[in-house]
Amino acid sequence: MLFEDIYRLAVDMGMHADPRGIEAVEKDLAAAAKAWQKTEEEEKEFFDVERLKNPYADTRILVGEKNSEIKSILVGIDMEVGEVLLADQLQGRGTNVDLILSHHPEGRALARLADVMHLQKGHMSSYGVPANIAYPIMEERICEIDRAFAPSNHYRAVDAAALLGFNFMCVHTPADNLATEYMRNFLQVREEESLADVVKAMRTIPEYNVAAKRGAGPKILNGAPNCPLGQAYIDFTGGTSGPDENIKALVRAGVNTVVCMHIPEKNLKTAKEYHLNVILAGHMSSDSLGMNLLLDKIESKGVEIIPTSGLIRVKRK
Repeated sequence: MLFEDIYRLAVDMGMHADPRGIEAVEKDLAAAAKAWQKTEEEEKEFFDVERLKNPYADTRILVGEKNSEIKSILVGIDMEVGEVLLADQLQGRGTNVDLILSHHPEGRALARLADVMHLQKGHMSSYGVPANIAYPIMEERICEIDRAFAPSNHYRAVDAAALLGFNFMCVHTPADNLATEYMRNFLQVREEESLADVVKAMRTIPEYNVAAKRGAGPKILNGAPNCPLGQAYIDFTGGTSGPDENIKALVRAGVNTVVCMHIPEKNLKTAKEYHLNVILAGHMSSDSLGMNLLLDKIESKGVEIIPTSGLIRVKRK
């Protein structure tokens, strides 16, 4: 496959798995087009034109030639300077690496991580949270995350990849969308099952099975084990965790359980106060699930996948 074809495939799969629905994605792209049209000529050099085709700011080609032929990919959850050096070592030992693929964002994609958190507004609305509540409660958290990542050394790994001549890209929200869609389908038929039975069922999913054996499997953080799952909100996508006000809004909308990759202590405390069940699915395992759904499609095109850096590689038919 060509480098750009892999990138476009990831974005396309992510858009069709977006929990808000494809119409919301198309609105995002239309809004970007309007913003481009309104941009003053002297400001256009600073406009990220990739927004016109890709609504996920945390997913980008970071360095390399878009028309490069890719036969093998070194893939991990976090691909930083150490993993770039690992790629160089593998090359030196005869293992071909045409592309370094990270799940977590680097470079510009890391700098603009907060931009994808707007997805959480529509995601909550799809569960019954009114837009007039979902939208304002996210704003301060988005600004907080923007400030938090502002001083980061965004281009450290990207610069290392460039110096060593590697193609480098990251796929964050599209993969998280795929994991969200998978888990939502998995849990929809289990609303009457107990939290304990749901956790047991989740451990049959290969990524969570491996994680459980490694000591980081799914577990109940809040709620009685014999309590029914009820309506479950899958908190896997949208950049990073939202504010604790989200918890209150979801409870009022009728959500019984949150299934999350990770949860801030403040949010967990609020969940306990509002008697909202919380199942911790696991971070690396959930990220692996989403990436695997993408990687299976890439691998079917004849590309070799070399997993590393926390990726629990599982192949599905």
